[in-house]
Amino acid sequence: MVMDMGKFRKGNYRKKIEKWMEIQRKKRIYDLGSLPPFLLVFGGEIEPIDHRWNQHGLGGDNVKGSCRSLHSGPVSLLHWSGKGKPWVRLDERRPCPLDYLWQPYDLHHLKSQHQPLDSFIF
Repeated sequence: MVMDMGKFRKGNYRKKIEKWMEIQRKKRIYDLGSLPPFLLVFGGEIEPIDHRWNQHGLGGDNVKGSCRSLHSGPVSLLHWSGKGKPWVRLDERRPCPLDYLWQPYDLHHLKSQHQPLDSFIF
């Protein structure tokens, strides 16, 4: 997501988004993570980001739970949107092939190997 923060602040969008989050807290109105409040507030005032910037959907199909592959060409961001998260699938020993790309960044796994975090370059 890319935002014009000046417009975001000027439009008081934070308060509008928090209003929908409060409604969700009191009575569940959606099941799709953190995106719905943004969609409810911004309505049709959004534009897609070229897929080269955001390879979304690596969490698989929310209905079938199937694995997805990368689209062709360069990718800047791997996004495990959807219900399938790589840390869960790896722990359950039922990973999708691309979940292994996430594995080196599993801080819980690194901690269990007693490797100090400062030995890694971020």
